[in-house]
Amino acid sequence: MTKTTKLAMAVAGALLSASATAAPKGEVLVLLSSENVLPLKGGKQYPTGYYLNEFGVPADHLLKAGYKLVLVTPKGNAPSVDQRSVDPQYFAGDAAEMKRIQQLVASLPGIDDTLSLKEVLAGDLDHYAGLLIPGGHAPLIDLANNPEVGALLRHFHQAGKPTAAICHGPISLLSAQADPATYQAALARGEKPAAKDWIYQGYRMTIFADAEEQVFESSLNGDRILFYPAKAMETAGGDMSYVQAWNPNVVVDRELITGQNPFSDHALGKALVSKLGEAPRR
Repeated sequence: MTKTTKLAMAVAGALLSASATAAPKGEVLVLLSSENVLPLKGGKQYPTGYYLNEFGVPADHLLKAGYKLVLVTPKGNAPSVDQRSVDPQYFAGDAAEMKRIQQLVASLPGIDDTLSLKEVLAGDLDHYAGLLIPGGHAPLIDLANNPEVGALLRHFHQAGKPTAAICHGPISLLSAQADPATYQAALARGEKPAAKDWIYQGYRMTIFADAEEQVFESSLNGDRILFYPAKAMETAGGDMSYVQAWNPNVVVDRELITGQNPFSDHALGKALVSKLGEAPRR
């Protein structure tokens, strides 16, 4: 081996080492629900949590793009996976890919002990490059009616930094109004309340469609959820857009990225990585 070859190999090794230890491009907050029991009409309940692919697939895109993930829940506890989502159908029928994403999620720092919203809000929010909100029905419980969630959303909105939410995750956007708890309570009573000072008024967006929610409800043996997310978002003033049920659909408007259903996972992850690469709006 010549000295030139040895030198070239040494330089290549140094570059690889530097790449492996390089600082990440930035940190992305992942907001998950603290809850795992969804109230239904008539006082019944349904076990829920985050959907595995809606969390793990966008997370995989972010990690591969060089971002670090910081997990947060309202209570600072370990989030629960919806067991219905641990199914190869959400991974194009690939059980091995499902297992890989399971392992990726299980290995994330903080997955068993997240930061609380109180802790995150007390810190430096400018430190974070963006926000990801996975779906599953759990966000209906404690993310749609939560003033602390609203404070978090307002920060990213005002900074022009991307907020991405998928399936039921966009319901969290309702917290960014003056009185989200009263708004949600009115929805549960079957009313059509007016959202007050909602920062996403008029934004183009999507969420789990009524036709898709009806399929879910058909599995509840006659029970029903308290309100349909799509109607809730439209009533608040969202400019809603849907495609045929169970087809991928991602809508991007300014800093906001929303995905319609579980099968929008890859498209949402790619859109978020792309938006993170843009300069924030000021």
